[in-house]
Amino acid sequence: MKIKTTRFGTISIKKDKIIDMPSGMLGFSEKKRFVLFRHKDNSPFCWYQSVDEPSLAFVVTSPFLFAPEYSVDADDAAKAMSWNDAIDSDLELYVVANIPKGEPYKMTANLIGPILINVKKRQAVQMVISNSPYSHKCPLAGRK
Repeated sequence: MKIKTTRFGTISIKKDKIIDMPSGMLGFSEKKRFVLFRHKDNSPFCWYQSVDEPSLAFVVTSPFLFAPEYSVDADDAAKAMSWNDAIDSDLELYVVANIPKGEPYKMTANLIGPILINVKKRQAVQMVISNSPYSHKCPLAGRK
């Protein structure tokens, strides 16, 4: 299958790589299909590209690469998605990163809106963590 993207032109993806997101991303609830791919080999960043909107793509990363102490309770989100049979190895957690153009040292991540992906079912949900010690603009540069 081919999809058009603003950043990467037309790319080929396998249909079984599409991630269904029934509620969409915050602010983009009508966009429900995404594909995840690595930015570059050995990069800690990936692209979470909308299949249906060429200009909609998010830079995402594992929060544990920058904040090893990061911890969220994903049980409610998994139950809401009916992932009752999911095991830990089925689930991957990503956070949306913001990398200002020309100022990568100012990059931040949204640690209160992580994306939980069930890789086995190819489904995802963006969680909203309330009453959290984390921030939606957690600095990433210089962390580890």
